[in-house]
Amino acid sequence: MAECLDSVAGQTYVEREHIVIDGASRDGTLDVLQARRGQLALMVSEPDSGIYDALNKGIAHATGNVVGFLHADDLYANPDVLARVAAAFEVDPTICAVYGDLQYVRKGSTAEVVRYWKSSPFTPTRLAWGWMPPHPTLYVRREWYERIGGLDTRYRIAADYFSILQLFTQPGFRAAYLPEVLVKMRLGGASNRSLKAILRKSREDWNALRRTRVGAFGGVGALVWKNLSKIGQFK
Repeated sequence: MAECLDSVAGQTYVEREHIVIDGASRDGTLDVLQARRGQLALMVSEPDSGIYDALNKGIAHATGNVVGFLHADDLYANPDVLARVAAAFEVDPTICAVYGDLQYVRKGSTAEVVRYWKSSPFTPTRLAWGWMPPHPTLYVRREWYERIGGLDTRYRIAADYFSILQLFTQPGFRAAYLPEVLVKMRLGGASNRSLKAILRKSREDWNALRRTRVGAFGGVGALVWKNLSKIGQFK
């Protein structure tokens, strides 16, 4: 948590609104947050119904035009990440979202890269074959999250994927790809911590594809390639 907070505080882009949503932690997290209270625009600490409920609270409290998420164990790849994202939005006002690449790193050593998720420019064909931008690197104009009603909390693992399918199939939705690492994410996320979690994520991904009617061969091709494409990302 402390490293994440310091990563935000160290960004060269100063026109930011740092909102922290905490699920009423009792593990010392609040002490860390209180020590850095001055760098936060808002801190909310109360029980929630899971990560997507917390993200929705962040969206609801945000007052800026663009929303991005940085989880407690993650950090920006360098001090200029937010400046680069903001510049991409400023260059083209019609851009609705900006995203980049993601590195998965060891919990004990953020310099040790285990998996490199190199993304690519969005196309409808890629989306139909299981492509998605790395969600931790995705910055979206707040109005678009409001249009889709935020993240669907009925999903426990795949609400981010469902929201991406919703957003990227909206008429007029345009996204810009920054071909560089924006975020370093520590291993151990909810979607890959166990075989049970992986199976649940696959079921939820399938449900998201069916609900949005996205995906080659009725969604089967998207689901298969979405998982196979990860193999080449590992170091």
